[in-house]
Amino acid sequence: MTPECLTKRLQEIIEEKLPVPGRGYTSFRHRRLMETGRENLSLARLAEAHWDAVAILVEAGRKPKPGALYGVWAAEIPNQPLRLEYSGTGSRINGSKMFCSGAGLVDRALVTLGLPEQQLVDIDLRQHADKISFDDSGWKTTAFKETRTATCIFSDIPVTGADIIGEAGWYLNRAGFWHGACGPAACWAGGAAGLVDYAMQQRRKDAHTLAHLGAMHADLWSMQAALDAAGHEIDEAPDDAQTARIRARTVRHLVEQASTDILRRMTRAFGPYPLAMDEEISRRCQELDLYLRQCHAERDLEVLGQDLRDCATQIAASTSPLYS
Repeated sequence: MTPECLTKRLQEIIEEKLPVPGRGYTSFRHRRLMETGRENLSLARLAEAHWDAVAILVEAGRKPKPGALYGVWAAEIPNQPLRLEYSGTGSRINGSKMFCSGAGLVDRALVTLGLPEQQLVDIDLRQHADKISFDDSGWKTTAFKETRTATCIFSDIPVTGADIIGEAGWYLNRAGFWHGACGPAACWAGGAAGLVDYAMQQRRKDAHTLAHLGAMHADLWSMQAALDAAGHEIDEAPDDAQTARIRARTVRHLVEQASTDILRRMTRAFGPYPLAMDEEISRRCQELDLYLRQCHAERDLEVLGQDLRDCATQIAASTSPLYS
């Protein structure tokens, strides 16, 4: 998909209003995100961010700006927080933020600040274009090149109270943050589904290829089932932040593992040909592998394990005779 085609398709697809997580149709939301990833991962990466931003604004009781394409720029690099500085002339944002997808493409971005406290702000990028610059020199891979992922440098961006979304800590502490965390996992699953589609269209019928094809189908089915189940659970208890956190990390782990297995089986089943000779499949493999790195692997599993222990302790304490 050329950059021009991607931009046109993105404008078409964001006209669709996806259900907000926790309001009765979250499984459909996951399915739609998965379908978008199945179509094109660069498209999914940008569309998911827009739909996530819209859901965040709705949860905060705000209305998205009509016709605006949104991004969510929330990557945090250790010891490099974006700063909100106060002075006699008002509040201003200074600093830089990496991994800003849609740089120069999106109209507005929900941006996380780290100092002096954790905040989320809605920035009109077009209005402040003279105070914003992008540096894409650090992006060396051709994967996701069309998403225009860059480091954004903010220089004295003025901020009013109306630009700040929620109170300090709201963005990370709400259950909706974890409901939204299932969105990228749905896109990962869609990216892997596109590889299964390719595998199904090939003519090789030897025993090993068929065995890999069967396993890839099982991986895909398991991801769809996990995302469907997560959607139903979110709708049943939309405000339970602890359960939402456990569920999101569980789903992301399951999808990351199944997608990784599909990537591995693709090359074992079909050898180097699709990676070297099929531009679309080669790009999909590279982009899926990179996209999956949004899963924090063992770091997330460690926190998941601790949350499960804490939850078990709470249940045990609540059923103890001492508390009856």
